[in-house]
Amino acid sequence: MDKPRRRPGRPVDPTISERALAATRELLEQRGFEGTTIQAVAEHSGVHASAIYRRWPSRIELISEATFPGLDPLSVEPTGDLRRDLHRFTSAYTAAFTTPAARAAAPGLLAHNRTSTAPRSQELILRVSARPQFRDILDAAAPGSVDPHVDPDDVFDMLLGAVLVRVLVSGATSRRRSVEHTVEMIVRLLRP
Repeated sequence: MDKPRRRPGRPVDPTISERALAATRELLEQRGFEGTTIQAVAEHSGVHASAIYRRWPSRIELISEATFPGLDPLSVEPTGDLRRDLHRFTSAYTAAFTTPAARAAAPGLLAHNRTSTAPRSQELILRVSARPQFRDILDAAAPGSVDPHVDPDDVFDMLLGAVLVRVLVSGATSRRRSVEHTVEMIVRLLRP
């Protein structure tokens, strides 16, 4: 049996991505969105800038993946109990936005996405988005608990808006609603 041929060059260092992502999170906390550049990440992580650019074409993609790497699959694994699953999902989603790095990154990422004309990588969007996990919860719900005429993407967008207001616009409202309240509103939207 033939041995697999080794590709020329140095072997891929599996720690490069995690070192760059960890440095990005640290820099967001220390220097904010504007101070988190590819060069700063390279210096802080000890990873050469060219290695970072091979993995992420810009700092926007790097910051997105560092701060919103999706949700822990165990915390959102659908059980079929819609209300319970939505509560776990909403709690995990809110927690993802409340990390110091995410709080520092979110306003800059939102501003960039609003003004950028560059096409967004669908692969990155799926990698950092919790939308597929939300759809999995709806798909696993007991028959008759989700109106088939309701667009799940519209409901997810409303949930995202509620989470963003809670996390990013603190003090904008004197009403401090619990996760349970948000889940109740989402269940009402989904109910047939």
